Amino acid sequence: MYFNNIHIMVYFGIAAIGCIVGRLMAWCNLRFPEDKKIFSKEYFSESKAGNIKGSYIMMFCISIIYIFLLYKFGINENFIKNLDLIKYLILTPMLVSSFVVDFKHRILPNRLNMVMFEVGLILTFVYGINNLNIAKDMLLGMVTGVTIFGIITLLGGLIAGKEAMGLGDVKFMAAVGLYFGMSTTAEISLLAFFIASIISIIILIIRGIILKSEDEYIPFGPFLVLSAIICMFIPSNTIFTLFIGLCTGISDAILNISK
Repeated sequence: MYFNNIHIMVYFGIAAIGCIVGRLMAWCNLRFPEDKKIFSKEYFSESKAGNIKGSYIMMFCISIIYIFLLYKFGINENFIKNLDLIKYLILTPMLVSSFVVDFKHRILPNRLNMVMFEVGLILTFVYGINNLNIAKDMLLGMVTGVTIFGIITLLGGLIAGKEAMGLGDVKFMAAVGLYFGMSTTAEISLLAFFIASIISIIILIIRGIILKSEDEYIPFGPFLVLSAIICMFIPSNTIFTLFIGLCTGISDAILNISK
């Protein structure tokens, strides 16, 4: 049985790899916040005892994303044509790990950001061997991520007197920009702010009315991760097209009401 010209056993194989990677990343999620070594004797003892928290969730999430990536990009005989698939297979576990750690601990670990950045530079070099324009776009993606979130962080400090965006988010988007290029990095930023605004309003309402909580801080990293994963599967510039259409529809509705 084949799906998108790929035998079903290949999908089972990629899902199995996702499970292995997911279990390792679940361990990393415990080590990153404490800045401890990843590969140590503790990993094997804890893994054997089944004490790695959240391993099944990580295994499931990464495996599912791997399956969809394989279906979307397929497998080509030419190595260069497989680079997009390889790139996102490498990026996915780091994104999911960033989501979990930032959601639980409200930090995007420097070690994880640095690994993501270094791998992104290597991939940029590999892309550049075949197509220099793609490599330039990837580097511009890094610049775009730094610029957008660096400006937001700077303005937040000047206007509000506190960080509107953590430096971890700036470093994270610099690394992510290397994988997506300039246009898609801007789309990720736009989509993240859109999703964050909707979910934040809902959360704040629940906290204020139901929970009576004054804790209003919501980490932004998970929204960036979610947006990046979405942009893996949608064509470039789709977000801009939808956003422009939404704004046009809202403005037309307002004009019609005013008449």
